[in-house]
Amino acid sequence: MSNLSHAPAVGVSVGRSLVYLVFAGVAWGTAGAAASLVFQASDLGPLALSFWRCAGGLVLLLGALALRRRRAASAALALVPASAPGSGPASGSASAPGSGPGSVSSPEPRRRRLLRIIGTGVGLTFFQSAYFAAVQATGLAVGTVVTLGAGPVLIAVGARLTMGERLGRGGVIAVAGALAGLFVLVLGGEGGTVRPAGVVLAVLSAAGYAAITLLTRWLGRDGGGGDSLSTTAWAFAIGSAGLLPMALAEGLLPHTEDLMRVVWLLVYVAAVPTALAYALYFAGAAVVRSATVSVIMLLEPVSAAAIAVTLLGERLTTATVVGTSLLLAAVAGLAAAEARIASVRRRSEALA
Repeated sequence: MSNLSHAPAVGVSVGRSLVYLVFAGVAWGTAGAAASLVFQASDLGPLALSFWRCAGGLVLLLGALALRRRRAASAALALVPASAPGSGPASGSASAPGSGPGSVSSPEPRRRRLLRIIGTGVGLTFFQSAYFAAVQATGLAVGTVVTLGAGPVLIAVGARLTMGERLGRGGVIAVAGALAGLFVLVLGGEGGTVRPAGVVLAVLSAAGYAAITLLTRWLGRDGGGGDSLSTTAWAFAIGSAGLLPMALAEGLLPHTEDLMRVVWLLVYVAAVPTALAYALYFAGAAVVRSATVSVIMLLEPVSAAAIAVTLLGERLTTATVVGTSLLLAAVAGLAAAEARIASVRRRSEALA
């Protein structure tokens, strides 16, 4: 296994990163369901929905960043009375700007930061816009399955070519099991319609998702993971600016008889599966192997299936049970392998 595959990226443990990724995967599963409800209740299109998702997520993240800066400033001021007279920030007794709680310990090079921000913003725009369009064109189940089924393949190939990551026998088995679970979910479903245009849009969405994952991992392989919260905010700003003209052409405002329901759905999409989930995803993806990230994110169709059964009244079929079980087994297997590898690495570093 290449050393680049497991180098710690930021000050977040592997265990916590796995929790972040699991939450992001589950939360993303609710985004597709919410989008379906928005499409059913209004004439809002996928580009307009993507714009509101980016814009709403940006507003929430800017608030979180402002709160973090205020806390960092308060913490820095609290250190001043304990210092000797005349020993303020200029003499190094208090935290320097940007070194307080919740901030990045060392600044990223400008070119590297621009690459992270622009690459993430463009990738996010393609990923979620194409995904919502696929859901509208070919349905929630098929759109989600094709997107997340193609994602691991594109990520595995990309990680092998760009970073030398290798799945190993256990990883191959886990990915195969996860893909098998996805195929069982879609092929065993009832009433699904596969439309070529929707499939193409889903593959495009998977390509955007793979690009984000690989870029995050590549930039985080040597400890330069950057600030995930700031990166996500910038990415949403780029996405909002790029999507606005297309959203205006498509129809920016929804026309519906149930406006408040649509507004609350948009608020939810912006808050939970966007602002919160993406921030946690970028923090976790910078630490965990790309192949592991791709399979953990397959929790999205699992959570979508659970929502369909518990909230939308869809029947729990044998295919749903089998497919969900295969997916969960693959996620658990890769998570356990990731934890074992991290434990071995820590022991090796302690003996070195």
